[in-house]
Amino acid sequence: MTTPSIDLNADLGEGFGVWRLGDDEALLEVVTSANVACGFHAGDPSTMRRVCAQAAARDVAVGAQVSYRDLAGFGRRFMDVAPAELTDDVLYQLAALDGIARVAGTRISYVKPHGALYNAVVTHEAQAQAVLDAVLAYDRRLPVLGLPGSALLREAEAAGMDPVAEGFADRGYTPSGTLVPRGQPGALVQEPEAVARRAVRMARNGVVEAVDGTTLLMPVRSVCLHGDTPGAVDLARAVRRAIEDAGMTLRPFAG
Repeated sequence: MTTPSIDLNADLGEGFGVWRLGDDEALLEVVTSANVACGFHAGDPSTMRRVCAQAAARDVAVGAQVSYRDLAGFGRRFMDVAPAELTDDVLYQLAALDGIARVAGTRISYVKPHGALYNAVVTHEAQAQAVLDAVLAYDRRLPVLGLPGSALLREAEAAGMDPVAEGFADRGYTPSGTLVPRGQPGALVQEPEAVARRAVRMARNGVVEAVDGTTLLMPVRSVCLHGDTPGAVDLARAVRRAIEDAGMTLRPFAG
């Protein structure tokens, strides 16, 4: 009998210059996939190279976390970017991170939008297609990570790509299955036992509880933790331990 497996990903490389955000090195000891900032919402060449090298040394898959061009807002502000321009912005980020990753001894294995772009492509079909057009132009074999039921994953499947659904262990869900906006009650889940329990339910049963108590279907191939969440390392360790205790194997969804 095959042991069930799940991927555990986290947002890494989100410092900039002398500013550090999160403990990248500690998280790389726990996660199986690293969503690396590509310089548009956070990150810089030195940070990107450092994280990629550390990921390569630990056999952690590297994903390009692409964003709006919004360093000041950490990529968490919606931007009404023309589709062609957004495609070029995403393509620029993919090429930059992949070049650095190859020098560091690895390569990008998947693509994941960040922040406001991630939320936009749940329903914004033009921006979802713009992101996919960049991936198709660069390497159509790259899986695309996103919210279950999103326009991004629907359009990726229609294009013959590999859409990968992910769930968030440390973020609250609305009854409709979208993420509770940051700043609203229930947006963050920070208690380690609760985060670990949610991760196991998503990984093993494909369900998650919304903020109003509704049980949502959430079949996922990857579980995400945010590297900038307070206590992120402790949360990641709790999640990994709980998943392994549940008899599941942690491994990257993308090779």
